[in-house]
Amino acid sequence: MIEQLLIAAALAMDCLTVSVVAGIIVRRRKASVMLRMAFLFGFFQALMPLAGWFLTSRFSSLIEAYDHWIAFGLLLIIGSKMIADSLRGEQTGIFNPYGLGSQLMLAVATSIDALAIGISFACTGYDTLTSLGTPLLVIGAVSFVFSLLGSELGIRFGEPVRERIRPEILGGIILICIGVKILLEHLAIL
Repeated sequence: MIEQLLIAAALAMDCLTVSVVAGIIVRRRKASVMLRMAFLFGFFQALMPLAGWFLTSRFSSLIEAYDHWIAFGLLLIIGSKMIADSLRGEQTGIFNPYGLGSQLMLAVATSIDALAIGISFACTGYDTLTSLGTPLLVIGAVSFVFSLLGSELGIRFGEPVRERIRPEILGGIILICIGVKILLEHLAIL
């Protein structure tokens, strides 16, 4: 169980970071938005290992070859657009924490690297769907909690950040850094 919690915490760090940025941008609590984002992050963090586990026997080489590039590309596009819009003085439309589309795109982008966990599950003895139940629930629950915590931290402590730097620029930089980290990890550079 400790190992499952550690894996879940590692996977949830991207959710935490993105949620902090969302909280800084939003500036106020809106339970429905925070809960929906936390649910989507938790859902996709649990779904991706399941997908990785399921597809391992059929398409593992295809998934492993491109998953990091997809995550990197999505996060680079979102982050670059946020920075460019902020520098032009425009409201960024691509990362609107209130928007379902933005939340879905970020949930998918930050969870793509969890496919590898599913592949490792398939290779380490998780041979039935039932055996995956607990690890997937733990991963989803931890991501949900980290996302709520991140939103709260961003809302509560984001004012000094907003005074020094535009949150959209900070958010864009953080998303690009997460994408680069995912890419470098999968290319075995880190």
